[in-house]
Order: sequence, then C-alpha cells, then structure tokens
Amino acid sequence: MPGETPHETIDALLPQDIALKAEQVGIDKARRDTVSLFVLGILAGAFISLGAMFATTVLAGSEGVVPFGLAQLAAGLAFGLGLVLVIIGGAELFTGNTLMVMALAAGKLPLSAMLRAWIIVYLGNFVGAVGTALLVFLSGQYLAGDGTVAAVAMKIGASKATLDFVPAFFLGILCNVLVCLAVWLSYGARTTTDKIAAMILPVAAFVAAGFEHSVANMYFIPLALMIKAGAPDAVLAKLASVNHAGLDWTGLIHNLVPVTAGNIVGGGVLVGAVYWFVYLRGRQEPAASRASAKTKRGR
Repeated sequence: MPGETPHETIDALLPQDIALKAEQVGIDKARRDTVSLFVLGILAGAFISLGAMFATTVLAGSEGVVPFGLAQLAAGLAFGLGLVLVIIGGAELFTGNTLMVMALAAGKLPLSAMLRAWIIVYLGNFVGAVGTALLVFLSGQYLAGDGTVAAVAMKIGASKATLDFVPAFFLGILCNVLVCLAVWLSYGARTTTDKIAAMILPVAAFVAAGFEHSVANMYFIPLALMIKAGAPDAVLAKLASVNHAGLDWTGLIHNLVPVTAGNIVGGGVLVGAVYWFVYLRGRQEPAASRASAKTKRGR
C-alpha cells in the first residue's frame, strides 16, 4: 500500500507520508504525561498571544491611513510569529491538535485519550494566553503609540465578545482549516526555513480574512477587558469612541464556545478526517509490524 513507510529523500514529504507522520504525532501527543502536556499548552497559549500582540501593534494607527486589506495582511504576517514559535519551539496548541482525529480514525488512539489530551492542552492554552495578556497589561505595552495600540486591542476584543453564535462557529471552522493546513505543511518540511515558509501564508490568510481562533481569542478578549477595567483615565478618554458595551467575561465564554466547536470541525473533520480518508483508510500494516505489535501485547 502506498505510504506504508516514509520515503527517505531530501525533498519535502509526499502527502501520504505526511499523513503517516500526522498519525504518529497524534499518538505521541496522547502518550505525554499530564504535567508535560499542561506546561506545553501554557507555552503555546503564550506563543500565540505574542503573535497576537505583534499583530495588534502592527495594526495600530493604520485605520484610515493604510488600505484595509494591506493592514490585515500585515497583521496576518505578524501573527504568524505565534505558530512559528509553537511548531519550531515545541509546544502543544489545541487547534493544531485537532489533527489527532487522524490517529483516532485509524484505530491507533482511543477517544478517551484524545479528549484527555485536548482538555489538558486547552486549559494550558487558556492559562498561557490570559497570563500573557496580564503581562502585556502590567507592562504598559498597550499604551504604545499614544493609545493607538489600546484602541486596536479594545476594538478587536469588543468585536469578538459580541460576535453572534452562528457566524462565530463558521468563522472558527474556516480558521482551523487554514491553521491545520499550516501544521500539515510543516510536517512535510525538512528544514526550519521550509517549515516557516510553509506556515506563514495560511496563517496570514486566516487573520487577514477575520476568521476566529479560540486560543488567540483567549488573549484578545481578556486584554481588552483588562484595558477597560484598569487603563489610565487619559487612555480611556481616547477610547470613548470604541463600542465596548458587550465587552465582559460572559462575552469571552459566548465567543469561545462556538469558536472552539468550529475549530474542532474545521481541523478535525475538514482536514484531519479528510486526509485520513484519502491516505490512511483501509491501510494494511506490514506483517512485520503486526507481529511486533502482537509480541508487545503478549509481554
């Protein structure tokens, strides 16, 4: 069967070999101990938040000066820092981990093990993202640009907190299709440069298009809430034109529920399950592999 073993070449992996690698990566992730998963989840939440902070800063002062599309593109390219840090630096990101569905579909991973990994990583991502938002707030970085960074942060957070359920769900689907395709492409790359080059455009596309990423929103909305509650009066006066009536902690939950569900469908079903169906469905393991597995079970 094609794709039984990765082809050893200096070229990027072929899609069927990427599928095998993605399956094995999912198995390995599920085998990590709870503490390691949680700490790696915190790192990923922080890394994505650093990309979000970068994108927010890049957007500051662009409204009415730079065409909307170009400003969004610049923000998307800046946001790519987050996934680069996750993949190259090594961390566990919930949205990318929806590709574990491939190992589940192949019968190599119990549903309980996958859900365990998802929950631990999701909680770690939340801690890392909110913690980074707090660091950004306490550092005063949001005050840069004479309050223009704060204005962008408030506008982004308020718009996400008040987004209706249905569009949030579908924007979450579209987002994680692109995120998981970026991760998928990185699996096929051979060098650090290849990985970065493969990931940057899918990430830039989802940010530029305004799609919804659950982990990024764990940073955007809490930071906006912190600014609303504790920014200096002089800064808040400059933000009077930003509509933040629906910006509260309930809005965070209101956003995360549909966006997270959409992220699972986009990454797990439209990318992971589809690639499993194409490349791994009905695959027969080599006789030697089956014999080895039986031996291990018999010990």
